[in-house]
Amino acid sequence: MPTGVHLRDVRTQLFDAAERVLLRSGPSALTSRAVTDEAGCAKGVLHKHFTDFDGFLTELVLDRIAHVEARSDSLAAAAGTAPVIDTVCSALTDVFSSVALSIVALITFRDDLRSRLRAARPGPGVPLATDAARMLAHYLTAERTLGHLSPSADVDTLAATLVGTGHLLFADRSGDRDPDTLRPMVASVLSPVLT
Repeated sequence: MPTGVHLRDVRTQLFDAAERVLLRSGPSALTSRAVTDEAGCAKGVLHKHFTDFDGFLTELVLDRIAHVEARSDSLAAAAGTAPVIDTVCSALTDVFSSVALSIVALITFRDDLRSRLRAARPGPGVPLATDAARMLAHYLTAERTLGHLSPSADVDTLAATLVGTGHLLFADRSGDRDPDTLRPMVASVLSPVLT
């Protein structure tokens, strides 16, 4: 592997390479060698920028969580612009992209990664999934404020239910997103509280 090849935005290139390996081969195939081979760089590049491989994986997950957090405000700002069920279906489809499902599997697969994520982001649940639930709760709160959900709607429980059930629907990582399966689930969870 050539050394001295200049990489632009090393973090992004390594993160993207890790995602490609995850999507193609799953968490058991994700090694520092697989990532650097996929990125087309020397193995030392990864270790120059990260403390170790689990440190790299921690930063990868935190970066993906930051994307979910960034989407949270824009999703809440969109409250009232489309039917609630449509917006939630769209958000769940985005959340449970093949990459996100692979990252959740990775978190489950690697004990040290989970420990580091818990230190970086204390709290219950699986990182990324819990962040997705917070994003949906933020959106549902905005819809409740607009009067589109009943005032007594427990948005935290609704969001956790939607994310948990959504994960079950998408967990095969096949890339197939069947709206005929997702929409009835979302409607079933939200219909009792829609006004």
